[in-house]
Amino acid sequence: MGGKTMFPCPVCTGPREVLMTKKDKPYLHCDPCGVQVFVRGPAGIEEFRRLLQSTSEETLLARLTYMEHKYRLTCPDCGHKFWIAPRLIKTSMFDGSVKGFRCPERGCEGIAIWSEGSK
Repeated sequence: MGGKTMFPCPVCTGPREVLMTKKDKPYLHCDPCGVQVFVRGPAGIEEFRRLLQSTSEETLLARLTYMEHKYRLTCPDCGHKFWIAPRLIKTSMFDGSVKGFRCPERGCEGIAIWSEGSK
């Protein structure tokens, strides 16, 4: 990543470069999501710097990539990506086993299959 300090977007988890304002305050923006994150207060800035120093960008991004791969599914019907959540669990009427997760998109009835060992 060319020595740039990176931090994940809080919405899409994509790596984004940490930039500095004219007053030396960290911020990042994610064009695809339209998210801007500004760290303003002294305590928050110090904690953010500690977070960046204590976790190498590769370790943090690798962990987030792993979590996304394991817990973010794609609906087979509409292609919408979503994070798994207890409210979306689809169970079997016969034995109560987890069959997958219902797509949260309105009007879509897709079920994304999930298995803890398969991802």
